[in-house]
Amino acid sequence: MNEPSRINEQNVGLRIKDLPDAERPRERLVQHGADVLKNSELIAILLRTGLKGVSAITVAEQLLHRFGTLDTLSRATLADLCKVKGIGRDKAIALKSAFTLARRMAAELKPEGTVLDNPEAIADLLREENRSYEVENFQVVLLNTRRKLIRVENITQGTLDTLLIHPREVFKSAISANASAIVLAHNHPSGDPTPSEADIKVTRDLIRAGQLLKIEILDHIILGRRTNERPKDYASLRELGYFY
Repeated sequence: MNEPSRINEQNVGLRIKDLPDAERPRERLVQHGADVLKNSELIAILLRTGLKGVSAITVAEQLLHRFGTLDTLSRATLADLCKVKGIGRDKAIALKSAFTLARRMAAELKPEGTVLDNPEAIADLLREENRSYEVENFQVVLLNTRRKLIRVENITQGTLDTLLIHPREVFKSAISANASAIVLAHNHPSGDPTPSEADIKVTRDLIRAGQLLKIEILDHIILGRRTNERPKDYASLRELGYFY
């Protein structure tokens, strides 16, 4: 559990360098480790400086208040970040770089050789990368005969709610990789992973094309976001009964 913040109302307007050493985020990180710092303090370290008369911590707290969660903040565009008072182009770039590195690190930490034979495993594989997409992106997960990952291919990018997908592009990468099976996947930027009629039609068209090419389509995963009412952030068209 994080150590309670030592930042109080009397020093909210102070610059970080005006705070006592024991209350400066960088010094606290050195003395106690990064885990004891609040999200606002970690963000403040990235920002380095705030505005005249306003600390970087205050600017960081304004960021978190505006975007609500780290997930939403990580997906914010540079333009959206710059709308927060105290965030200029350079600070926005620093934040975007930090979140991108975090996603790439998460991808590196995924165990190699994991068997991807269920929707949850596919969602875990793709979640972090898809979290940042602002429009629909269609991907194909290429698998070998043991249902282990060969690679993930990004096939096409669409708009907020539309994708144009051609079977030729979907199966070209599968054939070149000598994949024995594939999983289709795309994101819904709205956050709701419920499949549309177009999603269902495309899936069935691609299943038929795969049968002709002897390449099995195991599932079609749609990634969204969790809410209190929706604990799962993905939908599996196979689980929903659209594979037959």
